[in-house]
Amino acid sequence: MKNIVLFGPPGAGKGTQAELLKGKYNLVHISTGDVFRFNIKNETELGVLAKTYMDKGDLVPDEVTINMLEAEVDKNVDANGFIFDGFPRTQSQAEALDGFLNTKGEKINGMVALEVPEDLLVERLLERGKTSGRADDTDEGKIRNRFNEYNTKTAILKDYYAAKGNYFGVNGVGSIQEITERLAKVFDTL
Repeated sequence: MKNIVLFGPPGAGKGTQAELLKGKYNLVHISTGDVFRFNIKNETELGVLAKTYMDKGDLVPDEVTINMLEAEVDKNVDANGFIFDGFPRTQSQAEALDGFLNTKGEKINGMVALEVPEDLLVERLLERGKTSGRADDTDEGKIRNRFNEYNTKTAILKDYYAAKGNYFGVNGVGSIQEITERLAKVFDTL
């Protein structure tokens, strides 16, 4: 089983790349953002709670996110593996994911990170905000807050996975196809 954390700051292209790579490697793509948006749209209890955090550009608390991810994995018992997109975002989430996968005799094979300069990401997100319907993509202040959250709470995961010897940085600038090819070279080694 191949379990990969697709990592990078907001707007790096994780969702786009995960959609392309899941078919190539026959993996299940679990996007916390998509799961949150589904719950928000359907006004579930989790969705209403998650929306209060997301609207401020803050991260949803670990416990809510972890429980949600475990349920998504459990729905796909016959999967060949997973691409985790948007999770983990904190070291405690990474440790919880490791513990959860360990109970199933599995592990994270690697964290593959899309590396993109922040100014380019702001441009991408503002452009995406014109068509995505996501309020958090239309306000540069909220976008900058998301980067602050990422840099102070999430980027430290690079060290967590590097210490395990399974962190892989990939240039996330270029055409979608070029980036997919770079990612595939890393996925092939995992």
